[in-house]
Order: sequence, then C-alpha cells, then structure tokens
Amino acid sequence: MKRIQNVTGLGRSVFLLRLELAVFFHFLPSLVTGRISLPRFAAFLKRLLFFLSRLRHNKFARIGNAARIDLYVPGFPSRAFYTACEKFSVFGTKLPCATVLVSVTSACRYACPHCYQRRDKGADMPLPALVGVVRRLQDMGVAFFNVEGGEPFLVYDRLKSVCAAIDARSEVWVNSTGDGMTLDRLKELKGLNLTAIMFSLHTAQPEKLNRFMGSASAWENLERGVSLCHEAGVPVTFNACIPREDFFNGEFEKIMEKAREWNSGLIQLIKPKPAGARMEQGVETILPDDREAIRRKIHRYNHDAAYRSYPSISAQILEEAPEVFGCTAGGTDRFYLNAKGDVQPCEFLNISFGNVTREDFSSIYKRMRACFEKPGQTWLCEAYSAKIREVAGETGVLPLGTEESEKIYINWERGKATELYKVLE
Repeated sequence: MKRIQNVTGLGRSVFLLRLELAVFFHFLPSLVTGRISLPRFAAFLKRLLFFLSRLRHNKFARIGNAARIDLYVPGFPSRAFYTACEKFSVFGTKLPCATVLVSVTSACRYACPHCYQRRDKGADMPLPALVGVVRRLQDMGVAFFNVEGGEPFLVYDRLKSVCAAIDARSEVWVNSTGDGMTLDRLKELKGLNLTAIMFSLHTAQPEKLNRFMGSASAWENLERGVSLCHEAGVPVTFNACIPREDFFNGEFEKIMEKAREWNSGLIQLIKPKPAGARMEQGVETILPDDREAIRRKIHRYNHDAAYRSYPSISAQILEEAPEVFGCTAGGTDRFYLNAKGDVQPCEFLNISFGNVTREDFSSIYKRMRACFEKPGQTWLCEAYSAKIREVAGETGVLPLGTEESEKIYINWERGKATELYKVLE
C-alpha cells in the first residue's frame, strides 16, 4: 500500500510554480494560433491565479498519480485538470459549471439521520436517460463527476455504465458505504477512469457508526471496503458529517486518526444541513467563537508540520465562507442530478428546476442557471429550509416539484455577491 504524500512547506511553493508554468505552456498554442487574443490570454491567467489564491487554506495532497489542490479541482497533472482550467477562458457570459453530483440510484440499506434523499420518492430514472445527460455534461465542460447513490454498488450495472460514459476529460469519484463492493468491481471501475472512492466516516467508533447508519454491518462494510480499495490500488478518501460538539469532545481527532490509519488522502467535513431527513431539526447554530475555533483546528491539521501525515481537510465551514466561495449551487460551480432525474441546485437544497425524463435537459439547465446568474453568499439550504418544509406540507415529498419550487426561489434573497465570482466574471 503506497502512503499518501502531502505537498507542504517549500515543496508547496515549487509545486504551485510548476503548475502555473504548465498551465501557461498548455494554453499557449491557443494564443499562437489566434484562438484567443493576447488580452484574453492575460486575463485568463490572471483569473486562474486569483482562483488559486482562494485555495491557500487547503493542504495539497497527492492522490493516485496526481496532486490535489481542492476537493472539486481534478488532480494535477491530468487532462481533467486542464478541462477545469478552461472554464476561466470563457468571457462575456457566466462561467461554466465544472462539477456535478450524480445519483445513480436511491437504493440504500442504511437509514442515516442526516440523509438529504430520505424524502425523495419515485423510481430511478431509465439508464439511457441518465447516461445521455452525463455525456452532455462532459461535453459542456464538467471536469469533476461525483457519483453516488443511495449506494451505487447495489446497482453496479448502472454505476459501471455511468463511469464508462465519462472519458479522461473528466475525473470520477464514487461515494460509497462499502455495501456491495467487491474487488473485481473496483478493478473494473479503475479501468474506467475511477479516481477515488469516498467513504462515509461519521465517527471513528464502530458501534456508534452502526447506530448512526441504522445497520449492524455498517462498520464491517466500511472496513472491508477500505481494504478492498487498497488491494485494488484505488485511492481512499472520506466524508464526515459531524455536528458542532464533535469538534470539541475529541470525536474529530479520532476521525482524523482513523482516516490517517486507513491511508486517506483527503477528508471532507460536511456541516449538518437541514435537508431531507434532517429538515425537521432545522439549522444547527454555531456561534462565531466556536466557528473560529473550528477553523483554527482545521488550519492546524492542514498546515502545521506536526500534522503533515494527516489527510487534507476540505471543510464546508471554510469553503462556504463569504471570502472563499460562498454558495456555489445552481451551476455557479456545481449542481445535483438526483436518482429520479430532478435537476437540483444542490443536494442540500430540496427544490427542482425540472426532470430530465419529462423535459429536455438544456431547457432545465438554462432555467436554473438564469436563477443563479449572480452568485451569492447566503446558504440557501439553511435560509429556506423552513419554507421548503412548509410548501412540502403533509406529504413531505422532496424535492419540491417545479411549480412548488418556484414559490421558493421567485423572490428569495441571495445575499451579497460573492467576491470571488464577482471579480472572476
């Protein structure tokens, strides 16, 4: 098993210089051939450097054969990385979307209390429709596909078909609990452009994880899945949905220790969102002093020499800050396609702009992007969860239909414009 290597210290500065030079020479032929003018080429490079400056809080990690500067930016060097860079060469219109979360099924044998799909009803969309949309998304410039379920390995033929439809222009990560995973399946997916598996690690305590996920075999499946990935040579990463108190009671540190033990290159920290099964609980309040303490702790793991061997942390509490990305929903930089075909701005925002089984994807996507024309700082999933719950009414079925969804977004307040996108666009 190859140990994960993080890019830190002087090596980080050298790496960034190498990256910038590689981007310059990769896109230089576009200037030489006249496909892009000199002013536009200079503006493109300036945009890219400005974007990189907003990632200074990250620890750069080598995952597989490439180094990663952010969860949603494909590894460098790779063809997918340059696909992601191309979005900054688009002028005169809203920047293209580079990331999509795609659910291939709602099938799952667990019952996690934070599941944002819990209230989704309906059959999985026909596979040809799903594959068709995925191919269109790649042709539109999506560089990072995050494929999930439910549990995608329970419908392996669907998972394999989606991965097979995505070529090297994009990167593919699969979210899994380990349920249904086999060595042969991992080896097959590795040959179909799979970059990494992201497992759910919401606690480092086996029995507590089993209770949380509602299955006596949750930890066993997780442990076995990690072992299979190492055997197949597939990089392992994690996500952890942990409440405020777990940052102060020692649970966070235990999760980081377990992630390091399992040779993870990256761990995503998800703030509990008032969506799906958790909508009734409302927004978790984190006071400014606590938020700052959490940020300091994450920064320590990402940058202090003593934590060099720990995985890179990608934390929503940092990335959603106004000075970083703010809200990236609605195709600002990412959106969500659920298992039954609804196009949602975000997995945590339970509204739909249309369903691809009933309407052309381009029309749905155009409508959503128009609604999110100007990126904002407000976390819409939190600001409008109560209203969504009210509109859903007694049936509680989510996401809301297109007409009901319009009642949410027709007059909503997006907040101040995010500085990053205001400058870039």
